[in-house]
Amino acid sequence: MTDGVWAAPGRVNLIGEHTDYNDGFVMPFALPHTTVATVARRDDGVLRLHSADVPGDPVELRVADLDPGRRSGSWTDYPAGAVWALADAGHRVGGADIHYESTVPSGAGLSSSAALEVVTALALSDLYELGLDRPGLARLCQRAENLYVGAPTGIMDQTASACCVRGHALHLDTRDLTRRQIPFDLAAHGLELLVVDTRVKHSHSEGEYGRRRAGCEAGAAALGVSALRDVPYDSLDEALGRVEDPEVRRLVRHVVTENARVERVTGHAAAGDFRAIGPVLTEGHASLRDDFAVSCAELDLVVEASVGAGALGARMTGGGFGGSAIVLTEASRSPDVGKAVLDAFADRSLREPRLFTAVPAEGARRLS
Repeated sequence: MTDGVWAAPGRVNLIGEHTDYNDGFVMPFALPHTTVATVARRDDGVLRLHSADVPGDPVELRVADLDPGRRSGSWTDYPAGAVWALADAGHRVGGADIHYESTVPSGAGLSSSAALEVVTALALSDLYELGLDRPGLARLCQRAENLYVGAPTGIMDQTASACCVRGHALHLDTRDLTRRQIPFDLAAHGLELLVVDTRVKHSHSEGEYGRRRAGCEAGAAALGVSALRDVPYDSLDEALGRVEDPEVRRLVRHVVTENARVERVTGHAAAGDFRAIGPVLTEGHASLRDDFAVSCAELDLVVEASVGAGALGARMTGGGFGGSAIVLTEASRSPDVGKAVLDAFADRSLREPRLFTAVPAEGARRLS
């Protein structure tokens, strides 16, 4: 017997990378790709998890036994963590049979993990009548990923999956979760945003991501601010002069300039000047590549090949070390731009990337 079906999307981040754990600004939108959970409530306190995308039998856990110290290191940590976070926050949740099916590419920097957490938390919130609002649900899912999974991510991915609106990009202030929905209809302006999944896998819970976050915290401490979001763009040069460590200095420069780029892109989008966004994307990629050092050869190749073929701009998206890039292009040039990227990968004997057009979709919701 099924009590309901829920869906939560992955996301693409238009601009604002590695700013969310620095209390900064981001601008994601939800993808049509979703994780769907078919759920039946249980009264015995057992959480039974199964995925159509992962071979093997269902995994059974007891809600009362969930604990970050007992995580398995497998995909089930994400939904188990979401249930743990609900219970740890004092919400009365029981067991459930949950079957998952997902079209969100795993390891592509498109927030497949957040979709899994959010769909689980939303389903149990509805089933057990917890009354959680979407920002609160996103906070609990971030806590699950930080403390249960052990990945030091910010709040963007979960908020995008929970709160995005069809046809809009989400301007999010990650300090106070103030949200502004910006109409984002590229097709009406003759444009497309291509996502290029390089198929190079990454994991946020590995050490490099954590090192960048620790470096940002060291930069904030050196500058006497609670987070790098508090460093004014107009005072960046003076601030950089007060940071001794050259690696930390580069991290600070990226975060401060990236926050400014989010505001520029927001202004262009709000004014309907979508073509002006392109160069800002490319500028952001250079910062992620050179200052934050989270790009890779495949992501750099996407940017180089697409811009060389006439795209308006391109950049890596997501945490980095692999994953996906986004390309803003005239719709009429999209086939040529896509071919240029595929040819560039073939010329270097690299695995063929996956390309698709990104259209802003609906956030998490109940389907039935």
